[in-house]
Amino acid sequence: MSGQKYVLEVQARLPESLSELKALSENLLYAWDRHIRGLFWRMDTALWERCGHNPKVFLRRISQQRIDELAGNAAFLEEYQYVLGLFRTYRDQTSRPSALVAEKLDSEQGLIAYFCAEYGLHESLPLYSGGLGILAGDHCKAASGLGLPFVAVGLMYRQGYFRQQIERDGSQKALFQPHDLRDLPITLVCDDNDAPLQIVVPLPGRDVVVQIWRAEIGHLALYLLDTDVEGNDEADCSITFQLYGGDKKRRIEQELVLGVGGVRALRALGLEPSVWHVNEGHAAFLMVERCREAIAAGTTFEAGLEQVAAATVFTTHTPVAAGHDVFEHDLAAAYLAPYAKAMNLPLEQLLALGQSEQNHTAFNMTTLALRASRYQNAVSRIHRGVTAEMEAHIWPQVPIDESPLQYVTNGVHVQTFLSRQWSYFFDMHAPGWRARQCDHHFWHDLVASIPDQQFWLQRMSIKADMLDYVGNCLARQYRRQGVGEAHIERRLAMLKPTFGRDPMVLVFARRFATYKRATLLLRDAARLAALLNDPERPVILLFAGKAHPADEPGQALIRALVEQSQQPEFAGKLFVLEDYDLAMGRQLVAGADVWLNTPLYPMEACGTSGQKAGLNGALNVSVLDGWWGEGFQGDNGWAITPYNHSDPEQRDHYEAEDLLDLLEDEVIPLYFNRGHFGYSPGWVARAKASMYTVLPHFNAQRMLLNYIENLYIPATRHGRRLARDNGKPAAELVAWKRRVADAWPGVTLSRSNGRPEQIDSGEPLELHIEVQLQGLSAEDLRLECVMTRVRDDGETEAGICCLLAPENGENGTAIYRLAEPIEVPGRYEYQVRAYPHHPMLAHPFETGLMRWL
Repeated sequence: MSGQKYVLEVQARLPESLSELKALSENLLYAWDRHIRGLFWRMDTALWERCGHNPKVFLRRISQQRIDELAGNAAFLEEYQYVLGLFRTYRDQTSRPSALVAEKLDSEQGLIAYFCAEYGLHESLPLYSGGLGILAGDHCKAASGLGLPFVAVGLMYRQGYFRQQIERDGSQKALFQPHDLRDLPITLVCDDNDAPLQIVVPLPGRDVVVQIWRAEIGHLALYLLDTDVEGNDEADCSITFQLYGGDKKRRIEQELVLGVGGVRALRALGLEPSVWHVNEGHAAFLMVERCREAIAAGTTFEAGLEQVAAATVFTTHTPVAAGHDVFEHDLAAAYLAPYAKAMNLPLEQLLALGQSEQNHTAFNMTTLALRASRYQNAVSRIHRGVTAEMEAHIWPQVPIDESPLQYVTNGVHVQTFLSRQWSYFFDMHAPGWRARQCDHHFWHDLVASIPDQQFWLQRMSIKADMLDYVGNCLARQYRRQGVGEAHIERRLAMLKPTFGRDPMVLVFARRFATYKRATLLLRDAARLAALLNDPERPVILLFAGKAHPADEPGQALIRALVEQSQQPEFAGKLFVLEDYDLAMGRQLVAGADVWLNTPLYPMEACGTSGQKAGLNGALNVSVLDGWWGEGFQGDNGWAITPYNHSDPEQRDHYEAEDLLDLLEDEVIPLYFNRGHFGYSPGWVARAKASMYTVLPHFNAQRMLLNYIENLYIPATRHGRRLARDNGKPAAELVAWKRRVADAWPGVTLSRSNGRPEQIDSGEPLELHIEVQLQGLSAEDLRLECVMTRVRDDGETEAGICCLLAPENGENGTAIYRLAEPIEVPGRYEYQVRAYPHHPMLAHPFETGLMRWL
């Protein structure tokens, strides 16, 4: 029998008494509020798991009988009203700035617009591929919690990132499953006539229509742009189909929709940001669109660019070349031509904004973002140094350690990644802990006061839950692969520890990219096998992560691990989990004993998964890269010092040897040094130190407060200064920069007094510096004496900068003088430098120009 199949979905009716379950299901507050998730879990635990923790799907699948039972259950209704009260209180409180933010913001602080290509908020909204997206999600969650005036912009991917299957031979299979938009916590934005609100983005030869979806994240909104609109041709409908999918042509189309379309969407919504935060270079075309707006309002391109840059924050996240979008000249020219024409600008002038030293013929989105912003940051101290060196061409004459590039070390959203058990424990013993996330003394005293045995038992309980979760995941994985039940039972036996025989669990979970070196631990397989197979000290090693479908070397790492896991000496001790996502990540960071990270230094920009593990009491064993370069305190984990070796093989050999030495000599013995206590006091001491050093410093609230103070507030004020009087200050700054650039090649410095090699303590160092100004005024330059004291061991102390005072000279010169008393005897080194100065610069070295005597 054949015929047309029709689909009909029957949904349970929500009675009035439970009607606000719908509101709870549509606000991503559930992504970090355990009370909301717990309410759905208790309604039907099995269904909640089958629905992938998605409240909207859950409410469409739950039975009418169960809903009716709950509507008549007094205990459930009491809990429901309690959760609703928490939900309403949160929204009311976060609709205005918290005390932590209010004391930093001034009355003029406007809206902050945050642009990113991916957002990792919860597994029910899969619009992320990895760390960048999860960081963006944490940024938004923290902004909501602090009541910051904030709006986020991204793309509505119909397919998102891929689901991963790992076959029996270790090959990765990428499954692409389009979303049913009814399943997602989003709503279509409509205009006053209830028609979808739409904007237009110009692409070569046509205009693409874009519609807008809204996701609620606590009190703030994330707007997602979607080209799957009636009237667009098939190719344009698919622009926003897949996260990071397609070729370079598709990528530049996505980024124009994100950047240009994002600006136009916010305008259509009536939103006027005072700060624009570009999180990685994917959204940098928003700067081009805002320049177009400025020109349309009557300014020049250069003055418009100054206004745009003054109010723009740019965060770069990766020192890996593949992480920066670079488009060939012809491709960039074709797509930017409509914008150059709209600005009445030579196309080559627009393309020059993205021209980098590394590739003169291509258009680099990171270079565009750096040139069209005045507030830039890396995401850890080490990453700042690496990036400043990579991008030194932006500020060519400025020392790398003094370039305008700042750093704000990433942090993670504590309420999302702190385990359920620890959250309940702190609720019971320190109910105000959520408001004191950055209070180091509070966390030190709270965690240190937990009795050691209670701390150990809490960690063991969390780990047992994690191992149970891992066992279920692996059982499903092995059954799908066709592994027999008896073999599965034998292989997973170690994941079911008995009292007093719990295994130590090491976890390596992150994207499988070659620079992360997932297989470093396996370089000496025989030695590792001996560690894992000690019957007195059982150890389990868990791996999880995805490799990009086009990254064959990354997929080869997965195959190598799976192949090793099937060897007799590793069977039942080494496991590779498939389909690593946020849900799995929360389990692993909560329950791991040791979190492994072995990146190739200095390629790890930050590495936030180690922060998530550390705040749960896991101990990091990591190369001193990214955040761990700041987080390692000596007693809160272990560090592998990078080897600076020219031979990669030798470097990997030495670092693998150091890692195994640490595990064999320190980590494993300390964990199993139980004595008559039944637990390891030494391990507990380190685990406590991990919690109270990591949690208060490497959290998203601290991160966001750093952004507010160091980037958002200065950008707001600077943007408004340059925009006054219809942009007159910006036009004046442009004229001054042009005059300085023309004169600078001829500016020279010479010393016009003697050079004493010795002075007495308390005597001044006198400097008279004559400067050929080449038509500039003495006020256009600053001269500094940079002085450092040299210790007896040859090391130098931190330098000080002394400003020289100018006097007008003759024949286009100026004399700058210094008389600086030196009180402390010793050997000093000093240098004199000049650089352009103007009160409207965002940073003293913004021009990138500097001249040394």
